[in-house]
Amino acid sequence: MTNVNSRTANKLSIVSTLIDSALAFRRGRPKSGLLLLGAAALSSRIPGLGTAVSVFLRLVRRLR
Repeated sequence: MTNVNSRTANKLSIVSTLIDSALAFRRGRPKSGLLLLGAAALSSRIPGLGTAVSVFLRLVRRLR
């Protein structure tokens, strides 16, 4: 069994944010895509930022 440490979890968060960004661009949401892309870039310095932005955007879309 593989242990997941904080570095691995952070890399997974960055990759998932990049995938969310690509999907946003593909769905015609360039502002969301750019926001997620920026969050993914900053996630290496601020762990969890990409996940927080992704959750925030999903909440905003659901509340509209």
